[in-house]
Amino acid sequence: MKIKYFLGILFFLVACITISFKSKETSSAYIVGYYEKLNGFKNETNQLLKIIENSNLSLETDVELILDKIKLTRNKLKGIDIWLRYLDPLAYKKINGPLPVEWETEVFEKWEKPYKREGAGLTLAQIYLEENPIDKQYLYSLINSTLVATQSYYADSVTENLNTHSHFFLSNRLYLLNLAAIYTSGFECPDAVNVIPELQLMLTEVNSIYKNFNESFSETPFSPEYISLYENTIDFVKSQPKNNHQFDHYTFIKDYINPLFILNQQFIRNFKVSTKSLVDYSLNKQTNSIFDKSLYFGQNVKGVYLRVNDDKTLNEISEVGRLLFYDPILSANNKRSCASCHKSSNYFTDTIGKTSLQFDGVNFLPRNTPSLINAEFNHLLMLDGKHISLQNQGKDVITNPIELGSSEKEVLLKILSCNDYKKTFSNLLKYTPQEKEITIEHITSAITFYFSKFSKHNSPFDNAMNNKANLDKMSHQGFNVFMSKAQCATCHFVPQFNGIKPPYVGSEFEVLGVPSDTSYSLLSKDNGRFGINPADETLNAFRTGSLRNIQFTKPYMHNGIFNNLMEVVEFYNGGGGAGRGLKVSNQTLSSDSLKLNIIEKNQLIAFMNSLSEDIPFEDLPLKLPLSKIKSLNTRKVGGDY
Repeated sequence: MKIKYFLGILFFLVACITISFKSKETSSAYIVGYYEKLNGFKNETNQLLKIIENSNLSLETDVELILDKIKLTRNKLKGIDIWLRYLDPLAYKKINGPLPVEWETEVFEKWEKPYKREGAGLTLAQIYLEENPIDKQYLYSLINSTLVATQSYYADSVTENLNTHSHFFLSNRLYLLNLAAIYTSGFECPDAVNVIPELQLMLTEVNSIYKNFNESFSETPFSPEYISLYENTIDFVKSQPKNNHQFDHYTFIKDYINPLFILNQQFIRNFKVSTKSLVDYSLNKQTNSIFDKSLYFGQNVKGVYLRVNDDKTLNEISEVGRLLFYDPILSANNKRSCASCHKSSNYFTDTIGKTSLQFDGVNFLPRNTPSLINAEFNHLLMLDGKHISLQNQGKDVITNPIELGSSEKEVLLKILSCNDYKKTFSNLLKYTPQEKEITIEHITSAITFYFSKFSKHNSPFDNAMNNKANLDKMSHQGFNVFMSKAQCATCHFVPQFNGIKPPYVGSEFEVLGVPSDTSYSLLSKDNGRFGINPADETLNAFRTGSLRNIQFTKPYMHNGIFNNLMEVVEFYNGGGGAGRGLKVSNQTLSSDSLKLNIIEKNQLIAFMNSLSEDIPFEDLPLKLPLSKIKSLNTRKVGGDY
């Protein structure tokens, strides 16, 4: 009897353990899949290292063998890329960094200085194999850095994230954004022939990850609607040509990736997804489209009025900002205003000459005037990234001796001499309890909030991507050229078409070899980013600006050297300055010709024109506030020059 009782208890315990084990095994299918894929990539990388170690790099056959193995290793990487990019983005730069050295400055520069990040990994190794002679030790170090970097993804600080659903919806969001902006552009795939095959492989591998996730996190799954659309995406890619230049990037993003992104955003909200990662710093979980102006946050346009949300007060701030924008009271001679260089009729830039007049009214500013429209979608401002906030930029313009030439003290004195200004800003003080009196920050914050409202509007391309209108055939084809053969998308990223790529926390700077004249006799003497952050890589580098409204914002480049878009396209088509024979040792733009034909050039321009936004510009104020200082009451709306 005791034996039967004991056996019964034993059987019960074994059954419980078995059930518990099966339950645990089932719930960890996702984590098991993570380690299987990570181990597979690690093993493939180890094999690649052994091949390099035993190779004779003077033999073409050995080089080809390494290239083939890199391709297989990249395939393994694509199967786990969705995790690696999100869970440790800095380690990822050692695994598949596209540049040997990066000074891409992140939003975090608002709190710390930029620092040098050395890249390594598969892309750089593949590019390096084109060199002659090849240093085996250096090649080995590029791949060994990859192997070392993979250890980060075994660390508890990373793997503990796998136990909740939150991290994966956030990883997936970044993955979808990269599908729209990075993966099909050739940004980090040195062989254009492999771009679409790698894309197809990645899509398939991620589909298996989705299934493991749904099995393990059954209470917060990807919906049948999402899975069905994703599988349709795979079918679409399989039906497309394998040549990246013939791939329909437009339809891929519009009909598949953006709808998937919208669904994933719903999951993030519905499943109360939370984040502890700085990768998510700028992204907005409320956005329902990649092509929504609220996708990510770049600048605080309200400045000191950040806490104000009621429409009546915001309208009051905007109106006083409007008056100040056109008021030459901001300048030392009361003859120049913000509108002197940023003309609303020119999309808040200056299209009259290469650059705008200086304060002296005789000489010209050293750089082309950038449009203020969509300026808020940059983390760093000015062409050299000098400023981290629109308000600081405004103060710099006011006090710069060759721009408005005034001082903070003088500007405040004159503004507060106008009863209308003083009354308005005094009433607004209650919204800025941290400030006890009116400061220059109140002035610049009102101005930035005013001109930011012109950045809220959409273009025909946005409307097409959001299924609100159809895009003409030329623009459709032009976008495909933009994303592939023209290589524009490797610097101008969806959706702002500026230098900020997913996860939208950094500003890219590029060295293009811009000439000082159209005969390409000399490189522009402007050092660009080097003046702010001196380094070999930053010499002659400039922040990549947005292509939105480019149809109306000539002249182009930092020195206004080109007067129409065809000249700009020809500049890139010819390989920039280095492609024209200028000595630009650190040029980041390829010096090889893009070999665009005239049809492709016109298609490209048609696409860029489709980025022109439907903006309802306003008339200038009829008059400016009167001052107690009588000499100020002769000032003109918009200034004299």
